[in-house]
Amino acid sequence: MSVNLTAHPDGTRAGWVHFRSGDDLIRGYLAVPDDGGIHPIVITAHENLGVTPHRQEVTRRLAAEGFVSLTVDLFSRLGGMPPQSYATQDERRSLAFLAARDDQAVPDLQAGLRFARSLPAADRDRAGALGFCLGGGTVLAWGAVTDDLDVIVSLYGIPILPAEYSPTGDPLSRIPLLERLRAPVQFHFGGDDQAIPAEQIDALEQALPTAAKGAELHRYAGAGHAYHDDTHPNYAPQAADLTWARIVQCLRESLG
Repeated sequence: MSVNLTAHPDGTRAGWVHFRSGDDLIRGYLAVPDDGGIHPIVITAHENLGVTPHRQEVTRRLAAEGFVSLTVDLFSRLGGMPPQSYATQDERRSLAFLAARDDQAVPDLQAGLRFARSLPAADRDRAGALGFCLGGGTVLAWGAVTDDLDVIVSLYGIPILPAEYSPTGDPLSRIPLLERLRAPVQFHFGGDDQAIPAEQIDALEQALPTAAKGAELHRYAGAGHAYHDDTHPNYAPQAADLTWARIVQCLRESLG
């Protein structure tokens, strides 16, 4: 376990850290408020591109909002990058999802939380999970098997993974996880998401009443997939700002 953080102008300290998940050394990008206080924890699961510069920025933004913020690198065993040998973008995405399959990613996220709890700035009794795209589904799988989360936030996670993204070779629906979640969940989707079939989002929305601890879902008209990422062609500033406001409010209300 190692911690070496750099001060940033936004009042945070941030940098790469390493911790153990079983026998493997996992890395993560950590940001903490630089105020000497004790703060709740947010563990983030990234999209299929990995811990991108934008994901690092969002990690710091969470710290600036008053959270001990750790994005776990689910591609740590591959050197911190998703698989790089592919013929098409569809194959790239498929390989990335398979490389961060639930049975490996969920223990890594739990190990990240265990590491975060050991930090002097962390309130070990208050923790939430945040996931984007690939990670938006992974945090649901995690939330169904742990009692350590007080809230889950999922941005444009695919409700039903296609067969080529699933380690079993069959479609994998996240929707039945709702009734097994041990924390409330907040969902965010673009209204014009081209990567997720609208009928899947409809089915998830219809299933919200089955969520064991409560659920809410927000759609943003005109926004596409990855609309929150200001480095992405689909960036939608108004939707991104509203989403961020809702995320921060949800985390603060749930984590105190």
